[in-house]
Formats: sequence, C-alpha cells, structure tokens
Amino acid sequence: MTQEEALAVLMVEGRRGEYASFGEELAEKGYHVTCVPSGSAGIKILNPKTTDIVIVDAASLRTSGVRICQSFRRADNNLPIILIIENDLSIPEDVDANLVLRLPFTIQKLVNRVRAYHPTADKYVVTAGPIELNTQTQLVTCHERQTKLTPRLVDILQMLIEHKGDIVERDPLFSKVWETEYTGDTRTLDVHISWLRQALEEDPHQPKLIRTIRGVGYKLDI
Repeated sequence: MTQEEALAVLMVEGRRGEYASFGEELAEKGYHVTCVPSGSAGIKILNPKTTDIVIVDAASLRTSGVRICQSFRRADNNLPIILIIENDLSIPEDVDANLVLRLPFTIQKLVNRVRAYHPTADKYVVTAGPIELNTQTQLVTCHERQTKLTPRLVDILQMLIEHKGDIVERDPLFSKVWETEYTGDTRTLDVHISWLRQALEEDPHQPKLIRTIRGVGYKLDI
C-alpha cells in the first residue's frame, strides 16, 4: 500500500492486555493511524477532512461503544465507523456504526473490512435498502453483517439491485451471469441464490429480501 492509497484511521482503543493492538497492526500494514484512549479524546482531534474512518475498539475499553459511536456520528454523519465488540455481547439496535465486528478475528479480516471504505471505492458501491455492495472488493454489507462474495454472486446481486422491485426472470439472469445461451438447467442458479440469502437475510429459510416468484424468477423486495 502506497502513502497515496493509505487510509487515515482514527483508532479509539484501550490497552489490549495480552492481545496485539489493532492500531499498531494497521500502522504496520501502511495505514495512517492516530490512536486515542477514549471517544472524547477522539472527538477533540477529529477532522472530517483528514479522517477517512473511525474504529472504536469497545472491547478494549470494556464498554458497548454505543455512546462513542453516537458522538462520532453527531460530529460527522457521513464518517464510516467500525465498532469492535466482545463475542458474547449483543449488538444494540441503536448502534450508529457502519459495521460491527465480533472478537476474535485476524488483522487481515479487519484490513479487508477497512479497505471497503477507501474514498476511491465509492464509484464501485451500489445500494438498495439495507444492502450495500462494493463490486470491486466483492464485499456486501447488510443488517450490520459483512460478507465477501464470489464474482458470480456479485454479478447476480448487482443485477437484482439494478432491477430492485421488479421480477428478474431466471433465464435472462442465468444467461447474463454465466455468459451462455444455454438455459436448459438453471439449478445452479438456485444454489447461488441460496448462498446470497445466507449472506443477506436475517433468516435465510424465510427470506424477505430476495423473493422467489414461482415459475418466473426472483425479485429484490426492498
């Protein structure tokens, strides 16, 4: 990562005990990291023009992080915020974070999530309702959960988003994504739709976003 590509990260982080500091690890990866020990300290130095993303390591602060995220959101409504919480902590419904990550996870997973919020990535982002898809990084965020998709899943979801609210017929969808004129057996499409539902739906067995229109195709119901 070059200096021109590196994101400016404001890291709210306490002592991590026996665990490595995420702030230090991100700095080693080439990010411009400013670490502060509390949300109030972060608000004091926050400059929306020079800060690309805020990461709140609530687990290291032994807090839910809700109030800290709210403070940053009030300071800048468009600022991307990632919240890190303990694995056994429930995600508050009113949390003002773009993404919530549960411990444990690797630094590479954090890097992958941060990369999706690079300023130059905006042109690759398409949205529909709670769904945000980055076609470059292949990351989709929905219901506070982020998943990396395969290229074909990205193509399917992008087509559904482009035609949100409308029925997308099976044969044209299969033909475009698989780049073939043969549509005699589209069962593999059903499998891919089920994978998409696992990434997007709160309950994949009772999908509310991707609806099956029997005998016709699929509809992204936003």
